[in-house]
Amino acid sequence: MHDLANITPVDYLIIGHVTQDLTQQGPVLGGTASYAALTAKAVGLRVGVVTSCRADLDLGLFNGAVIIRKDSQQNSTFENIYTPAGRIQHVHGVADTITLADIPLAWRATPVVHLGPIAREISPEIAQAFPDSIIGVTPQGWLREWDKNGRVSFCDWPDADKVLTHANIAVMSIEDVRGNEEVVAEFAGLIPILVVTEGAAGARIYWNGDVRIIRPPKEIEIDPVGAGDIFATSFFIRYQSTRDPWESARFATLLAANSVTRKTLSGVPTKEEVNRFMTEIIEQINL
Repeated sequence: MHDLANITPVDYLIIGHVTQDLTQQGPVLGGTASYAALTAKAVGLRVGVVTSCRADLDLGLFNGAVIIRKDSQQNSTFENIYTPAGRIQHVHGVADTITLADIPLAWRATPVVHLGPIAREISPEIAQAFPDSIIGVTPQGWLREWDKNGRVSFCDWPDADKVLTHANIAVMSIEDVRGNEEVVAEFAGLIPILVVTEGAAGARIYWNGDVRIIRPPKEIEIDPVGAGDIFATSFFIRYQSTRDPWESARFATLLAANSVTRKTLSGVPTKEEVNRFMTEIIEQINL
């Protein structure tokens, strides 16, 4: 969609597949890349997206963001079913892998770089290409495998050290690792800041040998899809400004909790909501 040689710098770079999610209302755009890009736009940042999908997938929703689309024969397509025992997920197609060659040189110094795989589609060496950036990782896509019927399950991530040791922050759900605290401990030992989200119970933040829990406000949950991605994006952005993981987590928690009151991408915060929650956090700090 853009000539790599004529790309202008951005403030927030998200790398990962924009997905086509199958819902009862029909197919909708999704994936970490979608939620992250729109959240960063709401904060007022210049946003760049590197993704892979079919050439005919309409990405007009991201108007204002700079999109590098690697054409693929298929889209990454997911179907989520929510049950009292947790989410059942199926993958019906996976777009092409994103490599370092797909990322413009002009974006190698982007202030915040978000690695957001959803189907193991990001080459691990990409994490080493941004030595001057805050690198945030949402590793769920490296923790998934699927059977011949597309049923998604947890898997080990043998390349975790190749990514996390070059990053600053990782945000993941406890569901991503099926509650395995050994994996949590391993990841916490590889990266300066690890955040483990636990839905309505809040988030655990591991930093500098300390662990704190940030509780979210109570909201009526309509749709949890994308809340984790909104949390991660908000956290990365706020951390880049403050270098304070506790404040970053409080801000991210407010935006993520607000997002579950609306369905799918409509849960992305508006500029007005970003400003309101930012003001609330600053007032809390000044008390």
